[in-house]
Amino acid sequence: MSKPIVGQTAPDTALQDQFGQTHTISGYTGKYVLLYFYPKDDTPGCTKEACGFRDNFSALSDADVVVLGVSADTTVSHKKFADKFSLNFPLLADVDHTLAKAYGVYGEKTLFGKQIMGIHRESFLIGPDGTILKHYKKVKPTEHPTEVLTDITQIKNPG
Repeated sequence: MSKPIVGQTAPDTALQDQFGQTHTISGYTGKYVLLYFYPKDDTPGCTKEACGFRDNFSALSDADVVVLGVSADTTVSHKKFADKFSLNFPLLADVDHTLAKAYGVYGEKTLFGKQIMGIHRESFLIGPDGTILKHYKKVKPTEHPTEVLTDITQIKNPG
């Protein structure tokens, strides 16, 4: 599973969100993008993480950060998940794993003691010029939103 590395141009593809709108990384040139991959809509860890981004949405927006959630769920599933938890950012439907594979986050993992194929919980912070600034490998769902806020503050105000 090869992953893009910090400093490289972020892989890009067009995916639809829960409203049927198409998003690309290149469409957000000039802004920071947090592309966060998560395993499944409306599951405990994924819900905590998504609600954390919802609760920190205005602070992230103020820092010019666009949050894009990505899983293999359908746009219909994303809409139900977003409506149920009042999520205020796009959830992209990567049903054929194109984007997850491009970022090296789709592969074998263990679930309840069984080996399955799925999306790993990892994120990428992408700069305004489309380069990867940070790769979050071991994401803790409850801590990740504040971790991103801390990092973006340090990136924008070094020293």
